[in-house]
Amino acid sequence: MKIYTVRSGDTIYALARRFGLKPEELVYANQLQNPSVLSIGQSLVIPVDSVRYTVRRGDSLYRIAQRYGVTPAAVAAANTQLGSGERIYPGQVITIPFRTPHLGTAAVNGYITDARTETLNATLPYLTWLSPFSFRADAQGELTPTYSIATDRSAAYGTANLLTLTNLKEAGGFSGDIAHSILTDSDAQDNFLQNVSDLLDRGDWSGVNLDFEYVKPFDRESYNQFLRRFAERLHARGKLLVTAVAPKTSADQSGLLYAAHDYPAHGAAADYVVLMTYEWGYTYGPAMAVAPLDKVRRVLDYAVSAIPPEKILLGVPNYGYNWTLPFVQGSAAKALTNVAAVTLAGTVGAQIRFDEAAQSPYFNYTDAEGRRHEVWFEDARSLDAKYRLAAQYGLAGFSFWNLNNLFRPALLVLESLWSIEKAP
Repeated sequence: MKIYTVRSGDTIYALARRFGLKPEELVYANQLQNPSVLSIGQSLVIPVDSVRYTVRRGDSLYRIAQRYGVTPAAVAAANTQLGSGERIYPGQVITIPFRTPHLGTAAVNGYITDARTETLNATLPYLTWLSPFSFRADAQGELTPTYSIATDRSAAYGTANLLTLTNLKEAGGFSGDIAHSILTDSDAQDNFLQNVSDLLDRGDWSGVNLDFEYVKPFDRESYNQFLRRFAERLHARGKLLVTAVAPKTSADQSGLLYAAHDYPAHGAAADYVVLMTYEWGYTYGPAMAVAPLDKVRRVLDYAVSAIPPEKILLGVPNYGYNWTLPFVQGSAAKALTNVAAVTLAGTVGAQIRFDEAAQSPYFNYTDAEGRRHEVWFEDARSLDAKYRLAAQYGLAGFSFWNLNNLFRPALLVLESLWSIEKAP
């Protein structure tokens, strides 16, 4: 598979012909909403491993390689018949290689809070676990459904289901008070654990995905003790415990998001730990990449020192934001899908740029009211960079937030690099 960056003059039809595909194959792989409009700088997934090319008069290996976005050395290596002189002549047929390295087998989790059946059917083949945002706890340890899904379709794709439990309030937002009660009140905790056991008895769940956020700093040790107790109960039943933690860069990082998430404790108790490595660019913050690679690396540098790398699932965002500029504190960016971001760029005639430090795409435009905008999102290039981090750090795999909306390039790039671990 190849990731191609659109240049001036490119069209879907010309690119399809160049890479030996039908136009509709390119449109499908990239979910193009308006195939007649491509933006300069837009990334496209080209779902081929190689192309057979007939040399023309005036061609050189350098020119051919440049045309296809590969190196002359890669072309020469794929065509040993050329010999050391790398001589080519008109009419000669050579191979242009696009194979990506196989990095191993990865475990992949996908959160959902809402999804159409067709989206789930397209996504489940690429997942080890599906984690519907299933139940929210209250201060007494009672569990209320937050999202209902027919999990029986997962088994057909070899995907397991994880019961996702949160400390969300009924009105929305995570509650430190709810977490405090479950972590410190023995009656509430016993009730919570019994309710979880009842759900595991009734449903097709391979384990629990625990997402307690905004836990109060003074509840850190209570949370650790609870994790140990919870893990022991789940493991006795042959069930997994997966936990989600904020993206920390040091053990003593302060703040409501971070302080109570003790990486070594989670790493010791849980089977897998999801690093929520996203939301640097967020709804109420200034315009920036949602998951800039340089900042993700800083989190990983600390995480692998505190949690066994083979237990870590790297958080991967599946969305972007549109900010109105200049940023004003209290203003809100608009969330949008990656597909919608690319469509918007084409509609407003924006060139898509790529930030090398963040390894993320973005673009700017001015709307009909004269307001300036900045949009950051994920594309095949940014996801490719994130997927390769797992091999560099020896991680278990990935966790998507979230998979409500299908972004096919994310799945195709993942599959090109990794084999997906499936439930036994």
